[in-house]
Amino acid sequence: MKKVLLATALVLSIPTLSSVQAADPQSTVRVKSQAEQNKNIVVDFYEGVFQKHEVKAYSDRYIGNQYIQHNPHVPDGKAPFVNYFTQYFKENPDAKSTIKRVVADGDLVWLHVHSTQNSKDLGTAVVDIFRVENGKIVEHWDVQQQVPKPSANKNTMF
Repeated sequence: MKKVLLATALVLSIPTLSSVQAADPQSTVRVKSQAEQNKNIVVDFYEGVFQKHEVKAYSDRYIGNQYIQHNPHVPDGKAPFVNYFTQYFKENPDAKSTIKRVVADGDLVWLHVHSTQNSKDLGTAVVDIFRVENGKIVEHWDVQQQVPKPSANKNTMF
């Protein structure tokens, strides 16, 4: 019985997120504010690069000095990113990527994107994940899946 009471007392003494928020209501605002800031950074960067094709300007503004790339087709670093996508958009001037959903949690921002090379392309469903540090994008992952012509269901990928 003593062990149960001791365990209960320990559990009850651990502050929960809501009790921390009640003690410091500004802590929640700061967390949300940072996630919102990170979302804004990533969305502005993404639209600048993948809609406007202004690769260098938006990369200079938003990519950190140390940029880790997990896409196996693009080398690490800001300059390789700029070179790769500048060439890509020269070869695919009608390419665009439309953001369908954005989620942020702390330093991570996820984008659900429909990417096409031209108006005839069904495109690719992409989930891009960015890590933001001190207002700069410092790391990127992505997962891609081609949009099929026939689908086994009536749902879209977006």
